[in-house]
Amino acid sequence: MPFFPEAATEDQFEALTNEQLRPGVAALLAELGLTDRTAVRFDDGSLPVYAVGDDLVLKLFPPVHLSELGTEAGVLRALDGRLPIPTPRLDRTGEFDGWGYVLMSRLAGEALSGVWPNLTDEDKEAVAQQLGEALATLHRTPAPDIGPADWPEFLAARRAKAVEQQRRAGLAEEWLAQIPGFLAEVDLGTPSPVLLHTEVMRDHLLVQRGADGWALTGLFDFEPAMRGAPEYELVGVGIFVAGGDRAFFRRVLLAYGYTPEQLDADFARRCLAYTLLHVYSNLPWYLKVMPEPEQPTLNALAQRWFAC
Repeated sequence: MPFFPEAATEDQFEALTNEQLRPGVAALLAELGLTDRTAVRFDDGSLPVYAVGDDLVLKLFPPVHLSELGTEAGVLRALDGRLPIPTPRLDRTGEFDGWGYVLMSRLAGEALSGVWPNLTDEDKEAVAQQLGEALATLHRTPAPDIGPADWPEFLAARRAKAVEQQRRAGLAEEWLAQIPGFLAEVDLGTPSPVLLHTEVMRDHLLVQRGADGWALTGLFDFEPAMRGAPEYELVGVGIFVAGGDRAFFRRVLLAYGYTPEQLDADFARRCLAYTLLHVYSNLPWYLKVMPEPEQPTLNALAQRWFAC
């Protein structure tokens, strides 16, 4: 008798309840010799993630997401102790009853998203400095064997799908009509692919308050990691961390290693191009949560969101 329910499609997986997963989690903990631990599911996350006692975290990968297991485990191994902020330490990984799992250490702190409204300008500057330094180190870390195998080919495929992806998301025609021309005009260059998190956002960053203020204490959730252009990473930072706060974004970039002269209009346009080319791009939603541009054009949008 299987412990985990069938989840061969995304719809089947999303329909699963915690009660349906409970027997599988209990059986897996027994297999791992952790029957003395209590597993409590976290509220957030696209995949089921459980606190196992006070010091471990169990992340599950249903069959429909099993291909992401190797990426998460491989990146955790590659980053172990390398960044200036902690990342989870891999304990064990494998498959059980058709599902994949990663057992890893639990990081200290609380989500940056929860404390962001209470941070002072000085707090944000300190966090931005730490984040920029951490991303620079991340991008210098040798990547494990993860895709895409050919970055230019990946971008070409994303470019071909860009308009339709935004149309499905509900983007207005006045914006859709601008996308092909904008992407054709922006020179993305030929940067060497590096290891990318791809979803750096407040929910994936942990912080703690110390005697000197708030400090980053963790970066997690690496199953969407990939190899690609460094600036592809900045989409998440600009939108999901800075949220339109250009002073914060600028501090991240300077700490990363950019010079003020490099943060020009072309840089902003490249960032917006990568925003449109990103796998999870949803411009209609960004337009609701990010500052409005002075004009309804992609060039104006690039300057409002990414010009520093």
